[in-house]
Amino acid sequence: MPTDIEIARAATRLPMPEIAARLGVPPEALIPYGRDTAKIDRDFIASLDGRPQGKLVLVTAVNPTPAGEGKTTTTVGLGDALSRIGQRTAVCIREASLGPNFGMKGGAAGGGRAQVVPMEEMNLHFTGDFHAITSAHNLLAAMIDNHIYWGNELDIDTRRITWGRVMDMNDRTLRDIAVGLGGVRNGFPRQTGFDITVASEVMAILCLARDLDDLKARLGRIIIGYRRDRAPVTCAEIGGDGAMAVLLRDALQPNLVQTIENTPALVHGGPFANIAHGCNSVMATATALKLADFVVTEAGFGADLGAEKFFDIKCRKAGLTPAVAVIVATVRAMKYNAGVARGDLGAENVGAVRAGAANLERHISNVRGFGVPVVVAINHFSGDTEAEIAALIAAAASEGVEAIVCRHWAEGGAGAEDLARRVVELAGHGSQFAPLYHDEMPLMAKIETIARRIYHAAEVVADPSIRDQLAAWEAAGHGHLPVCIAKTPYSFSADPNLRGAPEGHVLPVREVRLAAGAGFVVAICGEIMTMPGLPRHPAARTITLNSDGEVEGLF
Repeated sequence: MPTDIEIARAATRLPMPEIAARLGVPPEALIPYGRDTAKIDRDFIASLDGRPQGKLVLVTAVNPTPAGEGKTTTTVGLGDALSRIGQRTAVCIREASLGPNFGMKGGAAGGGRAQVVPMEEMNLHFTGDFHAITSAHNLLAAMIDNHIYWGNELDIDTRRITWGRVMDMNDRTLRDIAVGLGGVRNGFPRQTGFDITVASEVMAILCLARDLDDLKARLGRIIIGYRRDRAPVTCAEIGGDGAMAVLLRDALQPNLVQTIENTPALVHGGPFANIAHGCNSVMATATALKLADFVVTEAGFGADLGAEKFFDIKCRKAGLTPAVAVIVATVRAMKYNAGVARGDLGAENVGAVRAGAANLERHISNVRGFGVPVVVAINHFSGDTEAEIAALIAAAASEGVEAIVCRHWAEGGAGAEDLARRVVELAGHGSQFAPLYHDEMPLMAKIETIARRIYHAAEVVADPSIRDQLAAWEAAGHGHLPVCIAKTPYSFSADPNLRGAPEGHVLPVREVRLAAGAGFVVAICGEIMTMPGLPRHPAARTITLNSDGEVEGLF
């Protein structure tokens, strides 16, 4: 079979006005970005207020493994399948970060016959949204240091500046650095560091903002640090919110592209779920819901991170009610969760599928706990045996959920039509969606609720200074905010090597951060890093240009 990039290049792409017309978007509402991409104009989006909404379908997954589960591929394949059975459908996914593309993933637009195109542009700069976010974030960082250089009128304690810098690349050497060295002309020396752009609060703000006014207001509420009397200092006090909004004005408008089968796809925003809230933008999702009968979106990594944050942060903040949740599982992932080595995943092992299916069963139970109907999509691989598939179907059935074999990677939308019909059926049953916890619950109690009910941890361990900090934020009026857990995506626990469905483990909270502009509190657990490093053999080593000037190595 051809490679992903070869399939993407061979796809017949329709002109963007034709794709837009499938959602009722007129040509004058499109802002072209090349031949195959357009942004949807904010004035047109504003004109949609009051329209009835379509059905929102979340695609989530079991915990990711090195073998790959195909969550984005399933999102795209389901979108194409819904279109094939006559539903007016839009796909909503996140933009790709350069960091993991050149690090481990090598691309993030789906795969096989279930891809969003243009695949190369999506994975490499796209419409510049991430660069705008990076620039806006670093503008504020520069303005903070400049304010201190010119007299520090706000009396900022340079030891308590919480706003660092970001870049859209994995670079572990920038996690902890010193700036302002070299003498008086270069400012005051201090310790700071870089996060990856997808972990920036500006990314979270862009993805949660409803419009330009909301965007600017959220930017103004960013807390950049504290005065010597411990009072917070905001972005608005520094005076950066207006200029940052200027840089983000065009980035706030959702990007419209298409799948290989010409289903409209809105690709916008890209916070990671292991260190941020893991969902595409509210602007894109809300717009799609007013234009389509079904909107298929995804949340990053496994359901313990992505789905929980989708429900407790995005849906809570945007007033969304998901109609159906699809949990992606693979035979290989079940075997891996039972302890099978990566090199042995191709060999039939029904017992390992049964044992590893505890991971799937936990995710099913968790997602159903939010009151949302669930179906399992078995992303089929050619080496899967009938006995292994039967074991996986039986595991889902033990939780009262149907599991459907899907072959969209090889067959496109035609390979996921059974899943699409089941999604339509479940969407007609009605959702009883409710978040996991109430706004009024104390912040530490929210963390403990997620740890107990989603991760099945026995306890949460945090230093008294962390508990005091949470109490101080509550006293300052931030206690109503949801919490965003930053932890490894590879396990229900904070230990990436603890596979399956562990019980009774400890969740260590080593740091908390207040994202007042985005509207949540981040709890950083275990060894998770907000600036990833490159692996021993980064994908960048195989990404290159061929003799025709075409990209090779993206997959």
